[in-house]
Amino acid sequence: MFDGLSDPACYRYIPEEPPGNVEDLAARYRMLEGRRSPDGTEAWLNWALIGLDGRSHGYVQATVDLNAKEAWVAYFVFSSSQRQGYAREALSGLLPALRAAYGITRFNAAIDTRNVASIRLVESLGFVLDRHVKNADEFKGSVSDEFHYSL
Repeated sequence: MFDGLSDPACYRYIPEEPPGNVEDLAARYRMLEGRRSPDGTEAWLNWALIGLDGRSHGYVQATVDLNAKEAWVAYFVFSSSQRQGYAREALSGLLPALRAAYGITRFNAAIDTRNVASIRLVESLGFVLDRHVKNADEFKGSVSDEFHYSL
């Protein structure tokens, strides 16, 4: 995962930066291993996208509000793996799995308004635009607006 996550081009639309080293990434993964927020109200779920070629291509994640039966989903596909269907396949499997395991009744996604590929993906999966958040974040020298989608 480290090599793919180290590509700065992958971070164009998100306020994160590539991991500094393998040890930093390992520490983050150890924190996520518990799969629960500190107060226990959220499930923090993460899966690596491993292709038939045995290589990692990114990840998909969900933050599940265990009381509201609602989930925020996100995905991160390495530059070299983009536009090959990895995010679509991951979300197509993730959504029904979360419905079955957690009784999720609403899925949400927050997407930078400049990220046309992600917008097209969630819309093609049936997500509907709920909200346009102006000045949602400021990173990498510019202000970012977000679209919030739900399904």
